[in-house]
This record gives sequence, structure tokens and C-alpha cells, in this order.
Amino acid sequence: MGKYALKVNEKGARFNLVAGNGEVIGVSEQYTSESAAKNGIESVRKNAPVAEIEDQTVAEVEGKKNPKFEIYKDKAGEFRFRLKAGNGEPILASEGYVSKAGCKNGIESVRKNADSEIKKD
Repeated sequence: MGKYALKVNEKGARFNLVAGNGEVIGVSEQYTSESAAKNGIESVRKNAPVAEIEDQTVAEVEGKKNPKFEIYKDKAGEFRFRLKAGNGEPILASEGYVSKAGCKNGIESVRKNADSEIKKD
């Protein structure tokens, strides 16, 4: 099982979702407080299992309702995903993947690890 690595500093808090093998599969935005970051974690737990995938790399994008995972290409041409909550706010973003299949595997890893425990770093 993975973990949410929660980091708190003078600027606020953020978290990484880390798979059981130690790989970071998603990073959060910077939150103003530890409690706000924990709310973000709860949002990942709630939304990741039910979120559909919206592939924005195809010619005809089939728009999905929030919550959703959005697959897109970054400026370097790598595939990335972001998880958006029901209100449309981004709550988790991925690293770059060379292939779309790798990106989709990352999404499945988020779903699999969504119920992980919080470990304060």
C-alpha cells in the first residue's frame, strides 16, 4: 500500500501520493495550512475511485463531468494527468509519462492507492 507524504512548512502544506514501490504518482498544490492539505487528501480519496477519464490528446475530446482525470500533453510532449474534484478544482497532478499507456497506469495507481494512510514528513 502507498502513502500520502504530507509536508508542512512556514508557507503551508502539500502532499505527494506515493505508491508502495516508493514512486511518486501524484503531487498536490500548495495549501495554506495542514488542515487544508488534509482536506485535499480526503478529496483524492473520495473522487479518484469514481472519476472518469477525459483524454484531451485525441482529436475529438469526449468531455466528462467532474470529478475526472484529464490526460493531456505538456510542452515537452509528455503525457500527464490531473485529477479534478467535483467542483472542478485540481487536487492532484502527475509527472510526465513517455506513453499514454504509462499515464493511464499512473491513474490506476492513484485509484489503487487513494485510501493510503497519511505520513507526515
